[in-house]
Amino acid sequence: MKADYVIKNAWVYMTFRQCFEKRDVAVSGERIFEVSPEISYQEGNIIDGRGMYLIPGLVDIHMHIESSMTYPMEFSHFGLKAGTTTVVADAHEIANVFGIEGVRTFLEQKTELDIFYAIPSSVPATSMELETSGCSIGEPETEELLQDSRVLCLGEVMNFKSLVPEDGSDTEILRLIRMCQNMRGRDIRLEGHCPKISGRDLNRFIFTGVDADHTQQTEESVLEKTDLGMFLELQKKSLTNGVVETVCKNHLYENVALVTDDTMPDQLLKGQLNQVIVTAVKAGMPVEKAIYCATYTPARRMHLDDRGMIGPGKLADLVLLRNLEDFQPAAVIKGGKLVYQDQEVKGIDSGTISAKKERTDSGKLPFPPHFYHSVHCIQAEPSMFILKAEKPGSKVLANVMKISTFGTATEAVCREIPVRDGQICWQEAGLCLAAVFERYGKNGNIAYGLVEGGFDKPGAAATTWSHDSHNLLVLGNSPEDMALAQNRVLELQGGYVICAGGRVQAEARLNVGGIISDGPLEELAKDLGKVRDVMAELGYRNNNEIMSMSTLALPVSPSLKLTDYGMLEVRSQRQVPLIEEYL
Repeated sequence: MKADYVIKNAWVYMTFRQCFEKRDVAVSGERIFEVSPEISYQEGNIIDGRGMYLIPGLVDIHMHIESSMTYPMEFSHFGLKAGTTTVVADAHEIANVFGIEGVRTFLEQKTELDIFYAIPSSVPATSMELETSGCSIGEPETEELLQDSRVLCLGEVMNFKSLVPEDGSDTEILRLIRMCQNMRGRDIRLEGHCPKISGRDLNRFIFTGVDADHTQQTEESVLEKTDLGMFLELQKKSLTNGVVETVCKNHLYENVALVTDDTMPDQLLKGQLNQVIVTAVKAGMPVEKAIYCATYTPARRMHLDDRGMIGPGKLADLVLLRNLEDFQPAAVIKGGKLVYQDQEVKGIDSGTISAKKERTDSGKLPFPPHFYHSVHCIQAEPSMFILKAEKPGSKVLANVMKISTFGTATEAVCREIPVRDGQICWQEAGLCLAAVFERYGKNGNIAYGLVEGGFDKPGAAATTWSHDSHNLLVLGNSPEDMALAQNRVLELQGGYVICAGGRVQAEARLNVGGIISDGPLEELAKDLGKVRDVMAELGYRNNNEIMSMSTLALPVSPSLKLTDYGMLEVRSQRQVPLIEEYL
């Protein structure tokens, strides 16, 4: 056996010492052949890495391809361009719409990026009694997916009440956990979703075997969870100065991975896991430690022992960087083959390894026709967004979802709202109205909730990309614009639409299941950027306007959310009335 080429004179990342040293790296086929201070090799098969840094391909073990509103083949191109060579995708968004058929369409797509999968564990996120999803994932579907070697874990277990039932009953999620453990043993990881769970409840959560969490962390939660043996997957919103200082001060790198979770299309054009590394470094994490937490620790967590470091026999998943500041790859090698370069790297175009100029031709997408016709509900009229008082009185005390300016959590608050001529004057109180239309043609549910912190100028937004059940969500303070936005989303068969002044101001079409675009990501990102801009112009204030709105319908994210059955207090899964009291 001999090497095909050698990368010489690069600063190579030494995984177990978390430092860079000058090394040569030889590659044979898809694997690393040798790592040495100097490798003598025939002329012509050399890549000059002088002045550059060579790191392992990035490994993102908690993410959702559907959050980029695209499909695996298109995602692969942009993930590799950012230096990510392996992901573990939880396809629970498309599973909520199409069940295991949706997951299969992802599994069938061939990609250069290595995509492993999680079994969607919470489809729907709560239960069919509390929200209507298109399909569900249960024991038969889980058993089928466990047969696939690309399935590495049980995806984020969300519903604390089902995981730790007060009456000690045997719930479906507990049965799914036992099934995973019995069929695959220790090689199947159990991933969790446990925001703001602490103390005895956290102990009970981990006791079930679910020992990872990717939700937003604080300094206190980092220490408590890691002390109890929980593996933390830190996404951007967790990378505050305080959280990063806690990780670094306590040397928690072995128990921490950097992940993306959700990367919006316009963000994906700028980067993927590499941008999370930049965020971690800006917050105070040494770059060598951030690389460790984006390569080796995530690979080890998922038992991907053939990658995550640069060493003989490991996969030749390699990233050449010109600097450690912007973390933009100069070249990316996947399984020994060049899949991306930003500009000429000496040796690459001279016959050592061929440079790929274009993304892979996707050919015909593997989506059946009915995936393009999946939004079935009535057309809204402005009168549907007028709230009538059911009892006499001059005002009401209403339960309201208060949007935060950062993150996706809401706060449950009560507000007094005047009543005039039998109508609840929510606009006069400075509130917005949210409405969820069941869109699968199952029951025709329509539920309403009041929102504080939405738009402060007249307008409305509507979308079918509403976590996790993806019913049709409308938010606004103008009944006419709300009806117009809802109608246009129906016409598009999914997407985002923003209306103001009786006109569509911005829209982004998601024509596959109402959550995915089958077009180029660049076009989608441009359209979605316009949606984001118009939302901000109308007064929506959040670090991620689109995700903030979409998660108003996510009943496992604190603390008060809306489904097609009505408002839910997330922790207790207790239904909350819109009107608390007539005054």
